Amino acid sequence: MTLFETPGVIAPEPPRRRMPRGVVAGIWALIVALLALLAMSFLPSPYVIERPGPVYNTLGEVTDADGKDVPLIAIDGAETYPTDGSLDLLTVQVVGSPEQRLSWLDAAVAWFDPTKAVVPIEQIFPTGQTSEQRSEQNTAMMVDSQADATAAALTHLGYDVSPQLQVTAVADGSPASGQLQAGDRVLQANGTAVTTADGLRRIINDGAGAPVQILVDRGGAQESVTVTPQEGTGDAAGIWQIGITLTVSYTFPFDVQVQLNNVGGPSAGMMFALGMIDQLTPGELNGGAQVAGTGTITADGEVGPIGGIRQKLWGAHDAGAQYFLAPESNCDEVVGHVPDGLRVFSVSTLDDAVDVLDAISSDADLDALPTCS
Repeated sequence: MTLFETPGVIAPEPPRRRMPRGVVAGIWALIVALLALLAMSFLPSPYVIERPGPVYNTLGEVTDADGKDVPLIAIDGAETYPTDGSLDLLTVQVVGSPEQRLSWLDAAVAWFDPTKAVVPIEQIFPTGQTSEQRSEQNTAMMVDSQADATAAALTHLGYDVSPQLQVTAVADGSPASGQLQAGDRVLQANGTAVTTADGLRRIINDGAGAPVQILVDRGGAQESVTVTPQEGTGDAAGIWQIGITLTVSYTFPFDVQVQLNNVGGPSAGMMFALGMIDQLTPGELNGGAQVAGTGTITADGEVGPIGGIRQKLWGAHDAGAQYFLAPESNCDEVVGHVPDGLRVFSVSTLDDAVDVLDAISSDADLDALPTCS
């Protein structure tokens, strides 16, 4: 008898389900996004970040290079008076440099932070300029701004500071080469007395290329030279130049020292001047309030624009300032970017700034003061 085994029956596998096209596309999009994010974390970007930096009270103390607490503004040889509250100067910290580029991810994250600004690297570091060169330039501008602030403050108080405009360098091949020399003290231009670099620049530019007659004191003897300006190129187009570097020196009736390490640039000039005036006058210039501000200043008291004002507004807010003095020429950057709780006033001169502080200290009508709108 023959036995036949019943062959095993194998059930067919169910068909595999394909993922919907939308899910597949989403997964690939996620993979691409993760790869892009990874690349952004390492690829250098052409940007730097500006963010609020340290805040310094010009009426207070700072730590010097030896680690000692010293007055930010020290006056010797004149009577000074007690102060209260603060007159804060503000700084902007730059993150990134030509040598240490930020990643695209760093720039993207900062873009959504209202306290920070993402700016092209060449706007902060001109092509070919290293971080060290920028630091040296900012240090020189800080030294000049301190001298200009002292001159502005003392002139406001009625002192004679005897400004002298001096040539410190003459560029080879420039219009002034062979005519002016380092050490020349500039007295007049086209018959008008000049004591500031801005004053000389205005006379040169007003001539639009016409020869300029310059009277100088050279080694104690007066000499008159004629220089024909050349028009600048690129960003300097429309600006007439003669190719000299100038410095202004002053004769102060007493000693004023400003101590501030690791801070450069000219933007603290107005607040330096206000701090000096407060120390040299009875009473509290700010009424004991916490006031912050920024702006360059010339020896004759003109307040000029600065960079990074939005970051400085946030720096003032975070430091607890109640009021902020902004250069009138920066108002277009201020409108719509004032942090809650900070009141901004616009100023174009040192006298304007003193008027605002007088109003604050005397509880006058602050609504009557100019603001950015």
